[in-house]
Amino acid sequence: MTIFIQALDYNLWDLIVDGPNLPTVTLENGDVTPKPRNTYDDNDRRRVKINAKAKHIIICAINSNDFNRISSCISAKEIMLVHDYEMFTMNENEDIKSMFSRFTNIINALQALDKTYSNSEMVRKILRCLPKSWMSKVTTIEEAKNLNILPLEDLLGSLMTHELSMQKKDDEEEKEKKKKKIVALKSSLIEDSEDDDENEELALITRKFKKFLASKKKFGGKPNKKIYQKGESSKLEEIICFECNKPGHYKSDCPRLKKKDLLKKKKKKAMIATWDDRDESSSDEDSSEEVAQLALMALEEEEEEKTMR
Repeated sequence: MTIFIQALDYNLWDLIVDGPNLPTVTLENGDVTPKPRNTYDDNDRRRVKINAKAKHIIICAINSNDFNRISSCISAKEIMLVHDYEMFTMNENEDIKSMFSRFTNIINALQALDKTYSNSEMVRKILRCLPKSWMSKVTTIEEAKNLNILPLEDLLGSLMTHELSMQKKDDEEEKEKKKKKIVALKSSLIEDSEDDDENEELALITRKFKKFLASKKKFGGKPNKKIYQKGESSKLEEIICFECNKPGHYKSDCPRLKKKDLLKKKKKKAMIATWDDRDESSSDEDSSEEVAQLALMALEEEEEEKTMR
């Protein structure tokens, strides 16, 4: 709107800022009053015409509600100031002191144009311009105070006190948030450290297990049959069994070890049969036969060992 008016005629903007600059006369008692229209000269008519042009531009740019508020204004400057007063609100991140300073500037400029508002009107205007975060305080003031007689300075002091308490509360909440962030960060670091320790332990176990498998493959694994088929019998002859101390096979393929395993299985069967309570007579006979077989197998095994030695 400022650029639009300046582009049309910069004298219009000067009139709004410095105005109203309407023709006036000074009475004998020193009072200044508007000059009667029938006494206008050419210069007076030019000044009145510029003011009317500025009013016309502003009125065309506002809605019907705003027009009802400023229709009684005489000058273009008064229209702008009344519009600023009606649309006044507290800006985002603005403190009470700065907001009240802007409001006072508008009120003082209107008073210079003989446009005044009562104390109760200004108090209610200040309460209406506060944001939603102040609604609880506004409700408290409206219920506890008589707005018709509440001085504007007392309202300012009450709002500034509440503002300080809000800032203190916000600071405490911010400190609490920072503490929670620090605790969460420490917890995360501890968890990461524990994970690293577990990973290191797992890696150590893995390395030991691989080492164990390598040693088992070297000393106790089965021979590769493909190697034997290629005729490399010299390697097979170099292999010594840890069970019978004979060359040509590993411990896992030792016939002596297999025979021991068979003997253990039979001993186990004999023990099961001994403790069977279903048929005591048959159990005794089977047990005696089994013991005899085991004794015979033990003697054969001892003879074989002597022969091998």
